[in-house]
Amino acid sequence: MLKFKNKLLSILKYFSLIIGAFVALIPIVVVLFASFKTPQEYAETGALTPPQNWLNFENYSRAFFEGNMLLGFVNTFIILVASVAGAILIGTMVAYVLSRFNFRGRKIIMGAFLLATLIPGVTTQVATFQIINALGLFNTRMAAIVLFMGTDIISVYIFLEFLDSISVSLDESAMLDGASYFTIYSRIILPLLKPAIATVLIIKGVAAYNNFYIPFLYMPRKGLQVISTALFKFRGPYGSQWEVISAGIIIAIIPTVITFLSLQKYIYNGFTQGSIK
Repeated sequence: MLKFKNKLLSILKYFSLIIGAFVALIPIVVVLFASFKTPQEYAETGALTPPQNWLNFENYSRAFFEGNMLLGFVNTFIILVASVAGAILIGTMVAYVLSRFNFRGRKIIMGAFLLATLIPGVTTQVATFQIINALGLFNTRMAAIVLFMGTDIISVYIFLEFLDSISVSLDESAMLDGASYFTIYSRIILPLLKPAIATVLIIKGVAAYNNFYIPFLYMPRKGLQVISTALFKFRGPYGSQWEVISAGIIIAIIPTVITFLSLQKYIYNGFTQGSIK
C-alpha cells in the first residue's frame, strides 16, 4: 500500500510539472506561430494553429529594419552594461560595509532598504521625474542608467548571505599583511562573490532588458529607443500589426535565452546560498 502511494505521488508530481511547463510554453508557442503568419492568415486562423509557411521571414525583416531594432539593441546594451555594473559595484560595497563593520545606524540603514521596497514605485514617479528633469538627464541614456542602478534589498541580501559564508579570518590575515579595506574588498571579497554577482547580473539585467516604462517615459526621443520600445511603432490607434510585433518579440527573446542558459548554474547556486542564513 505504501509503495503504491509513493508511486501515485510520484506520478502526480511529474504530471503537475508537465502541466506547469505546458502552461508556461503556450504563450511562447503562440507568439512563435504568429511571427511566421501573414496578416490575412493571422486574422483567419486560431492562435495555436501552425503557420502554413515556416519560411516566411518577412515579419522578422520588417520588425528588425522598420522597427530599427539594431539601434534598440545598441542603446539597450549601453544602458544594461552601465546600470548593472554600477548596481553590482554599489551593492557589493554596501553589503561589505554592513557585513564587516559594526557602527551606529547599521540597523537603520537595513530598515531603510526594506522600507523602500514596501513603497509602491508608482507613488514616487512624480518626484522621480522632477529629480531626473532637474538633473538634466531627461531624454538621455543616463536617466535610465541612474534609475536602473538603484540597488534593491534583494541584491543586498544575496551579497550579505554570501559574505557571511566568507571567513573573517581572510580579512584579518590580509590586514596583518598591511592590506587596506579597499584592497581586501577588491582582491579578496569581490572575486569570492562571483556566484552572487552572476545571480544579481541575471536578475537586474533581465529586469532592465524587459523594462518598458522607464525608457518610454524618460527617453521619448526617437534615437534613444531600446528593445522594449522599438516595436511600439507597429501599434496604432486603428489596429496593431501583431504578426510583426510577434517576430520582434522572438528576436528580443534570443539574447535573454542565451544568457540564461550560459549562467543558469550560477543563478540556482546564488538563490540557494542566498536563501540560507
